Amino acid sequence: MLWIKAFHVIAVVCWFAGLFYLPRLFVYHSLAQDNLAKNPDTAAGEAAAIARFKIMERKLYHGITMPSMVITWVLGLYLLHGYAWVAYKQMGWLHAKLLLVVLLTVYHFSLGYFYKRFKSDRNTHSHVFYRWYNEIPVVFLIVIVVLVIVKPF
Repeated sequence: MLWIKAFHVIAVVCWFAGLFYLPRLFVYHSLAQDNLAKNPDTAAGEAAAIARFKIMERKLYHGITMPSMVITWVLGLYLLHGYAWVAYKQMGWLHAKLLLVVLLTVYHFSLGYFYKRFKSDRNTHSHVFYRWYNEIPVVFLIVIVVLVIVKPF
């Protein structure tokens, strides 16, 4: 069971790495789009940057973030079952953590939505939006870690 827990934590770390980095790529991608629109003289350089961001976003979302989320869920549910749900179902911190993981999954799929918008050159948000959006997983990480370690209720 400790091996499963170790791989679960590794998957969580990889998932969060993707959740932190993908919106950061969106910041740079939207800046490149803005630069392209404002300064046609830089069209070749910005177009190359945008193409590079699309590749990076695809590889990060489909190659790291999505598989890490799936592994996190599969191993997390296995651990939940293996550690006797009957005993844990009375613990409020676990219910709060599971709710936050569900909400984090919604956030994950919202990044997938933005990724598809960038992929088809239909992004409508500014780099400032993505800078703020990038902070959301930090809040999830802090609260989830406190719930798991401190078990306040």
